[in-house]
Amino acid sequence: MQNHSIGIFDSGVGGLSVFREIRKSLPDESIVYFADSANCPYGSKDKDAARALAGNSVEFLLDQGCKMIVVACNTVTAVAIDEFRRRYHVPFIGMEPALKPAARLTATGKIGVLATENTFNGRLFKQTREKYANGIDVMVQPGYGLVELVENGDHESDRAMELLKEYLMPMISQGADTLVLGCTHYPFLINTIMRITHNKMKIIDPAQAVAAQTKRVLVENRLTAATTCPVLSFFTTGEKNTLENILDHTLDQPYILKGIAQ
Repeated sequence: MQNHSIGIFDSGVGGLSVFREIRKSLPDESIVYFADSANCPYGSKDKDAARALAGNSVEFLLDQGCKMIVVACNTVTAVAIDEFRRRYHVPFIGMEPALKPAARLTATGKIGVLATENTFNGRLFKQTREKYANGIDVMVQPGYGLVELVENGDHESDRAMELLKEYLMPMISQGADTLVLGCTHYPFLINTIMRITHNKMKIIDPAQAVAAQTKRVLVENRLTAATTCPVLSFFTTGEKNTLENILDHTLDQPYILKGIAQ
């Protein structure tokens, strides 16, 4: 079981932002990444639909023999991770809203959160907000259309700039000095965000914290790999080109990439 893969899944390529940090933290681990790009985005779907699609991804990763599953999707973490932990025997790691570090870093007492509606409506976000952001002005903004731009490789396009200005400028004008990225697709937009905000906002990407938690749980469960020859496998239900382009620019070792028919 130790040398089995870590499974990671997302509604598309966004979870690669989490994959990158996990690989940095755990370079000897084999990883299977599943992108359900044919059904992306999940954030605008109703909870039952998102939960069902995510369940298919979990079953796929379990069929690959994964020893742990990282839910690299804020929406799925919000609507389904409690159920998955009850149903399956492997450890699950989810995305937590990074409100705690944001509340610690803000100098103005005002933070912005860019996420999906399902994330904002989830139990975890509400609990985290009450616990760590009490007395902090939290400005929430659904990132309509941003996931689709990232999936299409248009994260630095004029349209991305237009949408991000619409979402972020009101936060800045109200004094927000810290921005929480509440969707794993959004780190791909950081360069565009920095151009818009002129570095006036601290940007918090929770991927590093997720990687750290993944490592802790592996150690606690005695699941760390005993091999130094990791295999990286990627599967997508959508077009392979988008995933392949990102991987070719970020990976320094061979990988396996396959398309999965719906």
